[in-house]
Amino acid sequence: MPPAEPSAQGAVGGPQDDAADLSAVVLHPLRGQHAFEACVEQLGTAVRLGVLPRGSLLPPERDLAERLGVSRATLREAIAALRTAGVVETRRGRGGGTVVVQRPTLPQRTSATQRAARRSAWLDTLDFRRIVEPGAAGLAASRDLTQTQRDRLQAAHEAVRTATQPATHRQADSRFHLTVAALTGSPSVVEAVTAVQAGLHEMLSAIPVLATSIDHSDAQHARIAAAVLEGDGARARRAMEEHCDDTAALLRGLLD
Repeated sequence: MPPAEPSAQGAVGGPQDDAADLSAVVLHPLRGQHAFEACVEQLGTAVRLGVLPRGSLLPPERDLAERLGVSRATLREAIAALRTAGVVETRRGRGGGTVVVQRPTLPQRTSATQRAARRSAWLDTLDFRRIVEPGAAGLAASRDLTQTQRDRLQAAHEAVRTATQPATHRQADSRFHLTVAALTGSPSVVEAVTAVQAGLHEMLSAIPVLATSIDHSDAQHARIAAAVLEGDGARARRAMEEHCDDTAALLRGLLD
């Protein structure tokens, strides 16, 4: 039996340490008229991708409603829906708040019929990713990063490198890519990468977990992180392009 993953809460250098910072850039004002549904979607996606990992507290209600651009009443309704679904629970008293309780999981494998219906959208996501994520890596490398930002990228890379279970690795992988996007300082880039990672999460659930692929991916993450930290934009872009191309090739080969 593989070793149990440590809880995010209280893990030194773990995802909990960076959750507040990453959520601050990933959670953004909602668009459209369906605020309740969009609020549930954005918070649910943040949990699924590990931006809000298990054991983390949601930001204070006033701050979160302001960040999402919704009323506190709408936010409460969305949190109630997530609570009903077992994603979060609200704890009263000193030190209380709304806590993420959903464990990292790989989504249910989809049927052949479902995959065929989604294949066109999935392939479009891979094309979009090939444009967005290499650009994000190159832009991140061009920034004058603070020591805190550099530490966050190194911690994100270490988290994905050392994750031992597939579901936890998938979340750590998403956090790594979102951390690179956050280093650009561009909300539009972060929003685009978040959308790409949500689609990628769904695609990767439709194929087997392959140890060789994970090892290869982790080596590419190391090259991406090194290029960003060294301020080499061209190398960071090339490394991310290679990573996106290899992941796309694997998915195109294994998706029905």
